[in-house]
Amino acid sequence: MRPHATRAELDVGLPQILSAPKDGGLIEMLCLRPGYGQRNFVDRISVTVEQGIPGERWSTHPWLRLPDGAPHPGIQVCILSKHVLDLVWRDRVNTVHPGDTFITDMDLSEANLPTGQLLSAGTAVLRVSEVFNDACVKWKARYGAASREWINTPAHRAYRLRGILCAVVQDGEISCDARLHKLSGGALRAAD
Repeated sequence: MRPHATRAELDVGLPQILSAPKDGGLIEMLCLRPGYGQRNFVDRISVTVEQGIPGERWSTHPWLRLPDGAPHPGIQVCILSKHVLDLVWRDRVNTVHPGDTFITDMDLSEANLPTGQLLSAGTAVLRVSEVFNDACVKWKARYGAASREWINTPAHRAYRLRGILCAVVQDGEISCDARLHKLSGGALRAAD
């Protein structure tokens, strides 16, 4: 098997990604990132509005900051589609997991989860961020240039193939085997 998926292989997998359930995705592979390149897989994590995921690097070394220098709350939690992960993460022994907070089999597109959509994950409540996850240079090195280009193809951007970023709006605990649900009432404006 080639180390990276080709564009043709990624395109063949797109219909399965787009046909994922619209709600109730199973939460799998909870991952903590205490430092660069470090991945700790756990059965449950706590999340807070103030600290994001306590013990993670968001509060001290975020990749995105607000104009005042504070960590951007919209990148506290990262969620990736199980189907995308299965397409790109081929060598699970020698290639590091992408580091998303959790994996789920759910439609993460803008059409299904618009910016501001509230989600329940265990006892926590998350809000879908306006920040687009475009796959960093580390993604390109680990999973190939074709996958990064596929994610950022203009026709694909609304699918959010690199996953969604969320802010914590209610402290709580997320556990493996919980379900990710859209909350009725839909979305809050980004300013709320």
